[in-house]
Amino acid sequence: MKLVAVLLAVAGLLGVAVVALLREGPRDQAASVVVAEALAGDATTGYARATEARAFRFPADHGPHAAYRTEWWYFTGNVVTPEARHFGYQLTFFRVALAPDAAERASRWGASQMYMAHFTVTDTAGGRFHPRQRLARGAAGLAGAQTSPFRVWLDDWSVAGAGADGFPMRLRAAEDGIAIDLVLDAGKPVVLQGDDGLSRKGPEEGNASYYYSLTRMPTRGTVELDGRSYAVEGASWMDREWSTSGLGDKVGWDWFALQLGDGRELMFYRLRRADGSTDAFSGGTLVAADGTARMLRAGDVAVEVLGTWVSPAGTRYPARWRLDVPTAGLRLDVTPRLADQELSGLVRYWEGAVRVEGRNGETSVSGHGYVELVGYANAARPRHRGADVGGS
Repeated sequence: MKLVAVLLAVAGLLGVAVVALLREGPRDQAASVVVAEALAGDATTGYARATEARAFRFPADHGPHAAYRTEWWYFTGNVVTPEARHFGYQLTFFRVALAPDAAERASRWGASQMYMAHFTVTDTAGGRFHPRQRLARGAAGLAGAQTSPFRVWLDDWSVAGAGADGFPMRLRAAEDGIAIDLVLDAGKPVVLQGDDGLSRKGPEEGNASYYYSLTRMPTRGTVELDGRSYAVEGASWMDREWSTSGLGDKVGWDWFALQLGDGRELMFYRLRRADGSTDAFSGGTLVAADGTARMLRAGDVAVEVLGTWVSPAGTRYPARWRLDVPTAGLRLDVTPRLADQELSGLVRYWEGAVRVEGRNGETSVSGHGYVELVGYANAARPRHRGADVGGS
């Protein structure tokens, strides 16, 4: 789930387009026309829609789907050094179409696609969160995506598939002394989210995405901080979505991707309505240790907020949670590795590494994962600022 990409496709598109067009190269008239066209009329006109289940084909579906307005390649992971020092990371690439006609433009600087990337490192021991963001047009080699061989890039940030099946994947990003160079193997089989990969976000026709995940990817490589390189190993999560749709009457979501020590993974997203209630199209997946998966509906998972945190910008976020999945015998307490894992680029949201402790029936279970909190920055500001980690 990524509200960032949805917002870029609607209300936030103007800011992305203007900034990226000014970033490098000449500002030709044709490029300005593309931006104007993208902001006019129905945001779905001329684009393909996710309306029914489809056959997924790999590795082809790791590559771009230019007929749809938005898509993203999303990687998060928890890795540790041999001395057990923990790092979390996020590397996400977003593609946003400026117009439904993706034909080649006359100018090498002309673009019908825009790209944005987010790169973060959570240094748990150091108590620091390092967020980075980049923007570029899909022209002149600045940014792009391709199927064979699989590769997505923005400047020198990239994910690339090495083999004929797209694996292993290598993730590389570096800026201002913060860097990752990680190799991810496939691990468990692909999980098709929703109804065989069709993830509905509302009752309207086409208000859906095509969505699949790789929920436990063995990971090795290096994390660099302040000139020091750390050898690390751990596990990553890959989400892939593409669509031409909006949120409808939802104001945001809470998304959980948890990897448990017993070999299972739990993904659940709670779509929030303006009154704070959970939308009926919320859902998720429970993946067994052998890779088999079962769909979870909105009523299958109860999410209780146990605490809150107020960012320096004045946004109040949930800060601890209890997830109950009665049909699986799971009761999980989820706690951020660091309170402040807020990104404040074009769209302000919280996304960060978490630890998990709880019960599987009568047995203790632990794990780690990532949580994404979107839409809170659009809510009313609290009366005070700073840390506020208390009961809610």
